[in-house]
Amino acid sequence: MTTGGDCPGLNAAIRAVVRSSVFYGYEVTGFLRGYEGLIDNQCVSMVSHSVSNILQRGGTILKTARSERFRQSDGRKQGYENLLKNEVDALIVLGGDGSLRGLEVFSTEYNFPVMGIPKTIDNDI
Repeated sequence: MTTGGDCPGLNAAIRAVVRSSVFYGYEVTGFLRGYEGLIDNQCVSMVSHSVSNILQRGGTILKTARSERFRQSDGRKQGYENLLKNEVDALIVLGGDGSLRGLEVFSTEYNFPVMGIPKTIDNDI
């Protein structure tokens, strides 16, 4: 998923994650609109074809959003339940400073495997 504001390189990073994961035999689920999509269970299955012809496109194919609800324990709990419901066993977040801080809190609360890929236009990671 991508969280926070837009910045260059998001589609390239999404493509790299999806293609690498598929190559190694993993199934990939993308959550739309960042933490908001995680809370609302807005997810899509992603395969190599899902990320073809996206490098030249701006923004992020997964869309992005900021989430006040994820700052609350109820929002994080709903997100965790949706990960379990979708049989997701690790979470990769492309996000900035606030998004990665939220990811750290989430990972600590639920002992859930996460990976943060830093992105910023503010140079504040």
